[in-house]
Amino acid sequence: MSVKHLLAGASAAVALALAAVPALAQKKYDPGASDASIAEWTAFMKKYYPDGSLIDNSNVYGYTVAKTMVQVLKHCGDNLTRENVMKQAASLKDFAPNTLLPGIKINTGPKDFATIESVQLMRFDGKSWVRFGEVIAADNQQGEAA
Repeated sequence: MSVKHLLAGASAAVALALAAVPALAQKKYDPGASDASIAEWTAFMKKYYPDGSLIDNSNVYGYTVAKTMVQVLKHCGDNLTRENVMKQAASLKDFAPNTLLPGIKINTGPKDFATIESVQLMRFDGKSWVRFGEVIAADNQQGEAA
């Protein structure tokens, strides 16, 4: 069943998002419709995984994880020991792969390995998903979540 069929007749549905969702985050049900990050990801998929589904969010997730690992390795420089890779992985600050939604960043620390601690609300208005409100962070004083 396609996303279009699942959402047919739906309105006012609310969901959480943290990454670009190819089939849902666009104004159209067209991966790469107008969002530059989705266009880059789509080009990557067409080149390196042409049989991969452009509406499977796990493909976006895998791409985002790979971009994060590349960032960690860049920070490692020539010191590719396990100790340094772990140190750099636990030192990410405001890293924002272009597949994450605007305002959502990856931050880690020596005792905080949760890479993404923010979400964005979005609602389905009967035609498309529309983000609303501020990005909600786990350390937001209003939510007091930790």
